[in-house]
Parts: sequence; C-alpha cells; structure tokens
Amino acid sequence: MRKAIRNDDYLFKKVYDYVLHRIERKEWKEHEKIPSVRQLACEMNVHRLTVLKAYQLLKQHDKVYVKDKAGYFVQSNVMNNLEYLDLDNPIVSAYVQKNHLSEIHQSPVSYHFSQALIDPNLLPNHYFSDYVKKVFDLYPKILATYSTVQGDLELRETLTQYFISQYKTHFHTDDLLITSGSQQAIHLIAQTFIKPGDVVLFERPSYSAAIEIFRAQGAQIVTVDIHPDGYDLEQVEYFIKQYKPLLFYLNPTFHNPTGYTVSVEQRKKLVELAEQYRFLIIEDDAYHDIYFDHAPPPPIYTYDTAGTVIYIRSFCKYISPGLRIAAVICPSSLMKALLTVKSLADNGSPLLNQKIFLHYFSSLRLQQHLEKIRIALQIRKEIMEEELAVTDWKWISPNGGLNLWVKLPDTLPTELLLSKSIEQSISFVPGQVCDPLKQLSSWIRLSYSYVNEIQLREGVKKFVAVAQSLSM
Repeated sequence: MRKAIRNDDYLFKKVYDYVLHRIERKEWKEHEKIPSVRQLACEMNVHRLTVLKAYQLLKQHDKVYVKDKAGYFVQSNVMNNLEYLDLDNPIVSAYVQKNHLSEIHQSPVSYHFSQALIDPNLLPNHYFSDYVKKVFDLYPKILATYSTVQGDLELRETLTQYFISQYKTHFHTDDLLITSGSQQAIHLIAQTFIKPGDVVLFERPSYSAAIEIFRAQGAQIVTVDIHPDGYDLEQVEYFIKQYKPLLFYLNPTFHNPTGYTVSVEQRKKLVELAEQYRFLIIEDDAYHDIYFDHAPPPPIYTYDTAGTVIYIRSFCKYISPGLRIAAVICPSSLMKALLTVKSLADNGSPLLNQKIFLHYFSSLRLQQHLEKIRIALQIRKEIMEEELAVTDWKWISPNGGLNLWVKLPDTLPTELLLSKSIEQSISFVPGQVCDPLKQLSSWIRLSYSYVNEIQLREGVKKFVAVAQSLSM
C-alpha cells in the first residue's frame, strides 16, 4: 500500500522544514515578518503554491500568523502569563519551550496525576517471582539465547488462540508480532510505512508519543476531532477524499486522553472507508481490559476482511509495565516489511520477558487480578470525580481506562496552573501535549490510576485549591 512520493510533496516538505528550522533556531524572531510567498518561492526555486501550502500548514500548527495585507509573521510561543511562571524550574521551562510530556513525567512530585500507569501496589509483583523461578526451571538456557525477531513461537501461539476464542476471528500465528510495548509497535509502523510528506489522519486529541513518532518521520498530520459518541464520519470521509491519507492512527477504546469509546457502528464504517479509499487503520488498544461496568465493543480489526487494519494490543499497563509486551496483528502482506524494521531495531524482544509473560497470561491468576484491578480503578476514578465536583469544570465520566479529560474555565491559564501545581508537588498533563495542533489550552488530562486512594483524595483537594487560588 506504499504510495509513490510526488515531487511536489517533497518540495512542500522541504519548504515547511526550512521555515520551521529557521523559527526554531530563533533566526526569525517572534512577531518578525518572514519572507513573502513570492520572495521565498524565488529563493528556493519552487512554485508559489508550494510555499503557500507550507505557510498555511505552519499557520495551522501555530508556528506563524497572518496580518491582513501585511504577510506572515512568526507566532509567539510565550503565553500571556509567562512572566509569572517559574522558569527556573526545569520541568516547567522545558514544557513551555518544547511542549513535551517526558519532562513533566520526570518531575519529582508526590501526586502524579500525569502518569497514565497503574499503582505498582495493584500489580501482581509477588506472583511474578513464582513465574520467574518457573521459567528458569523450564528453560534453563533462556539467558543464553535470543528470541526470534517475530517473537517467541509459544507465546504467539497462545495469543493467537486467545484472540481467536475471544473475538471469533481467524488468523495465523505468522500474522502476529511481539514488540517491546505498544510505543515500539507505533515506531516500527511509522518507520516502515511513512516517508516525509505522507499524510496521516490523527484523532484530536491523541496519544502524545504517537504524535511525536509520526511527526519525526516527516508525516503531514491531519486531525479529526473525537467526541464522546465517536467521530463525525462525514468529516472523516471528506478529509480522506481531500488529503488521501496513507493511514489513520486511532485509539477507539477508552481513548487516551479522553476516555471515549467508539461505537460498533462507527467501527464497521471505518473499516468500510479504509477498504474503499485504500488506507491503513492503525488501531492502538492499550486499555481494552480495563473496563468498569461492561466490556467494550470488539476491536476494529475484528470487522476487517480486506487486510486494512494493523492492530496493536498492549498488555503492559495492567500486568507488568517492566516486561514491555505488546502484540501486533498485521495483514500477512505487510508483515515482512515490519519484521525487517524490527530486526534492525533490536533483533527481537527479550525472550525472558516473553516467557515470564506467557506463563502468567496462561494462568487463572490473571483473571482474578483483572477483576480486582477493575474494582480498584473504578473506586479511584470515583474518588477523583467526587473531589472535582466542587468545581465548575467539565468532563465525561469514562467507563474504563486510566484518565479524566477535563475542561477548565477559559480564564484559567494552564501554563501558570502547571507551574503552581508543581510547586505544590502535583503534576498533570496540559491538553496542548495531546493535541497535534498544540492548542486545546483549556483542557487537561488527570490520571487517577497511579497514586493510592488516600494520596488521590489529598492530591486532588490540593490541586483544586491551587486552581481556585488562580481564579480569584
């Protein structure tokens, strides 16, 4: 399904990158006028429409703005309240300048509402020691050999049978790849199928790491809004016709960051659109088993009969983040290309991790663990919602996952709130981090899964107090 790269796509990307590079290196200062469309077209020996297209995308990405009859100017990255921020704090400074999540995660705080991870005390740490001993007894030479690039055959056979029995679909063990977590899977897919200038559809908001991975590959990201009831499918089809994307990356089950879940009807329609317009759906499913009242709909890949869906299922979050195990179900016609890139990345995920995961995944203990963890996480979600109820903030209560996607008053500056929260040993994720367009400045993601119930209640009370102090 690889598309040829047209010369005009290459030139457009060249212009876009040239302007962005000059801005990021501060060669063109904030609010400084940049060359006119005609001038830059002459300098770079390209058509004016190519420059105009690049400028329009830079404007969409908030890198430049337009003054009527005056031209294009460099957008300011500094918000109105920047002078009040603690820029001596490297976490806040790095976030304001780069808008990256990793710096926020590194913040040494007591109340981690930025971490979409499960409290380690809820994970089966004690039981894993039993499985480690069992693995060494069964495979005494396990540390003396590598896994195959595609993954341990015994694990792939077990997971294949699990998916077949769970969803009544049929595929071969050779259509399943083991990766070191879902983030590696996304990275492999981007490296395999994306070249500079390729169009990729993205939900807005979306998983921040995926945004950065595809952007680093030079993808042109086109966004589709996700709502509590899914997508505007007319908008989706319009964008498909207009931009002819190579793939659509989505997270339709307990979506990160919003917690929304896309309906069965929309899942079926998306598969039809992918088949009709010949693009790939990349379905990222990290939270499928973390539901509260009832199980979510079957994954999108279960409705695929034409090989248009690559399905990524992560087990890291609720079993063991340290094992870094994810499964990729991929059409056989595309697997060979993925395996080539995987072999260059690490020549296969660690065999020991795969065998430990295999024997735990096949046990009765896993089901007991899942039932307990669902109850624990639902309680924590309800505690966070109880403490937030004193505010006028808005959110849709999710039926699973690890996060609340919260709308703050427009008058509450997120950057200032982040700075003051970190002073109080509290972290959260500003909405801009999850937005391919780096906007959504009134939204934040709060994760209720990482801290225990007592810390959660204390931390949310303190967080609300910080926010209210800024609103006075």
